Amino acid sequence: MTQRILIIAHAPLASALRDCALHVYPECAATLIALDVLPNAQPEDTLAQALQALGDAQGEGLLVLTDIFGGTPANVAQKLVTHHGNAKLIAGVNLPMLYRAVCYRHESLEALVTRALVGGTQGVMQVGITAPQNQNRRIHDQNHHDHHQ
Repeated sequence: MTQRILIIAHAPLASALRDCALHVYPECAATLIALDVLPNAQPEDTLAQALQALGDAQGEGLLVLTDIFGGTPANVAQKLVTHHGNAKLIAGVNLPMLYRAVCYRHESLEALVTRALVGGTQGVMQVGITAPQNQNRRIHDQNHHDHHQ
């Protein structure tokens, strides 16, 4: 069973994260939902929007990702998870976390939470100025253009 993923965050972060995920994983479009919370949005209106965006998927697994614990999106997400029943919530969403969640969305909800948390924490690191020892230096030719995703 494929778990659905809802990103609920301060505008425009949710949509931007979804767009990034679809750039790399376009096949996840049907299971990845974004809800941008506008600055003056009322929590009850945002909750209604979230419920409408989810539709009649009560009982299906749902991973909710939000940006900042304690903010309006996270507070709404907590109510949504309580209302939904078969849902888990993670605050502090980042792109590595989202990519990991999308990659493993076919696993159980509990396994998906673990994978997402690991992806999010491993994706945050201080990067040194010199190349890491385990990474070959790349010589760039003026006529060769690398494209990174």
